[in-house]
Amino acid sequence: MPAETVRLTTAQALVRFLAAQYSERDGAEHRLIPGVWGILGHGNVAGLGQALLQAARTGEADLPYHPARNEQAMVHAAAAFAKTRNRLQAFACTASTGPGSTNMVTGAALATTNRLPVLLLPSDMFATRVAEPVLQQLEDARAGDVSVNDAFRPVSKYFDRISRPEQLIPAALAAMRVLTDPVETGAVTLCLPQDVQAEAFDWPVAFFRERTWRIGRPVPEPDAVERVAALLRNAKRPLIVAGGGAVYAEAGAELRAFAAATGVPVADTHAGKGAVPWDHPQAVGGIGSTGTSAANALAARADVVLGVGTRYSDFTTASHTVFGDHAVFANLNTARLDAAKHSAEMLLADARTGLKALHQALEGWSVADGYRAEARRLADEWRETADRCLRPGPGPLPAQTEILGALNEALDDADVVVNAAGSMPGDLQMLWRARDPKAYNVEYAYSCMGYEIAAGVGTKMAAPDREVVVLVGDGSYLMLSSEIATAVAEGLKLVIVIVQNHGFASIGSLSESLGSQRFGTSHRYRSDESGLHDGDTLPVDLAANAASFGADVITANGTAEFREAIAAAKASARTTVVHVETDPTGPNPPGSAWWDVPVSEVSALDSTRDARAVYDDRRRAQRHYL
Repeated sequence: MPAETVRLTTAQALVRFLAAQYSERDGAEHRLIPGVWGILGHGNVAGLGQALLQAARTGEADLPYHPARNEQAMVHAAAAFAKTRNRLQAFACTASTGPGSTNMVTGAALATTNRLPVLLLPSDMFATRVAEPVLQQLEDARAGDVSVNDAFRPVSKYFDRISRPEQLIPAALAAMRVLTDPVETGAVTLCLPQDVQAEAFDWPVAFFRERTWRIGRPVPEPDAVERVAALLRNAKRPLIVAGGGAVYAEAGAELRAFAAATGVPVADTHAGKGAVPWDHPQAVGGIGSTGTSAANALAARADVVLGVGTRYSDFTTASHTVFGDHAVFANLNTARLDAAKHSAEMLLADARTGLKALHQALEGWSVADGYRAEARRLADEWRETADRCLRPGPGPLPAQTEILGALNEALDDADVVVNAAGSMPGDLQMLWRARDPKAYNVEYAYSCMGYEIAAGVGTKMAAPDREVVVLVGDGSYLMLSSEIATAVAEGLKLVIVIVQNHGFASIGSLSESLGSQRFGTSHRYRSDESGLHDGDTLPVDLAANAASFGADVITANGTAEFREAIAAAKASARTTVVHVETDPTGPNPPGSAWWDVPVSEVSALDSTRDARAVYDDRRRAQRHYL
């Protein structure tokens, strides 16, 4: 008997398929694809747009549609949603042919770099090619099957182009496999030619059955556990580096218990912050280029480093200078790529199961009391330093750190702070006091300006019961603020803090340290005298701009008014923007590590030559960890 079929367009079939996908871990089941972000245009309005409308009108598939204002932003929102849901759910994103689709490439790069699942459905040219060249088509003289969407290939973990309807069946199944793979996840791209979207086909009904994609917890090999346990037993100065894998695996309880029992101090990366609360007895704060003096001092003398779910970015290792020559690594990770880094002893496993196995293998073992006391002393000294950084200063404008201190005090443990690029991630890694693993959403794998407000939207959708506070500098705000309108349209309440310092504070400070004199880092008029942008400050009114999107806006002058504004914003039921001006040269927390940014080897400027001398000196500490 022939298999039962149903006649649908490719787009209608995709919508019906996506609505029937589920994920499951530890017995908890979730809708894998809870909805679709999109901006409709000539490539998808009559394809996926029609299919989503039909699904909503007829009830044949439950796949809500969320219109965005910017294609890059909707991918950021999807990534932040997936991060908040520990990668157990992933939004789809659809865009029209040409610029609409390629505008998602930056979002794809962010998702893949951060290993966050998002499903991208860029529209493509006509598969028949009968009408080419069509509007917005890239003509490549070397190949007829190349379109602008091939730009997604290097930033996608899975890529396919559906040039015939029936190709959707294996491609869609492969896409779900990658989205639910903790090791291989990231951006998944299915390019959809606009004619194929609207083409009908007789689909097997079985294609649309409910499928549950099980996300397991790989257990470690006993021999590997014993090898890592042996390293730790013989260690005098071990250190744990907790990364995002500890958070996504929901291994916080196991990590806290392991650290408390063994006394091994725990440093964290941006993605790992909150896995161990900041005031845990073994917590020593962020590590690396923007890490605490406590974590970096312990790293410099550590003899065994246990990485838990970290990929060891250059900020984490301070460009391979933070760990000493004598350090030996052991890495607990689901990904062999990360587990093998720094010539490590590999423990391939889920962070939760791996920590449980290690804890059992090390039962009764602990570091020496003197080492516990040393780690505690260093952590206490850093906290005193942080307290000073967070206090009000003498200047007419508050320093950024002062604003962060007031905000940290105002937020509850479950409230979420969202940030990405600029100087704030460094200040946050050093100073932010998180007790909850989902209270800190700082994107620093791709460090993408413009992530912040869009990510706030995605975070709030994933955690509607939490207060979501977006921290955004004026530089990032000017790049991508449009999703304030999306938050208003969706009825999502955000608190958005615009830190206005009239330029790029982070790059300005970096430029100065590298001998480039803050060139091109301020929002100012071009000066007739110098020919450079060092004239008066531009009269840009970000508060008025935010109000034009439909948000409530409060302008705070100074820290006292900022505290009042945050209290009012938290009490409000509407998206509220708090605008505060800060000193762009305000004091930063004291650094204790380096970051490799090459300085010009020859220069006519004294400032650059002096910076190169410092660079050459610091670079001598770099090493391969062998």
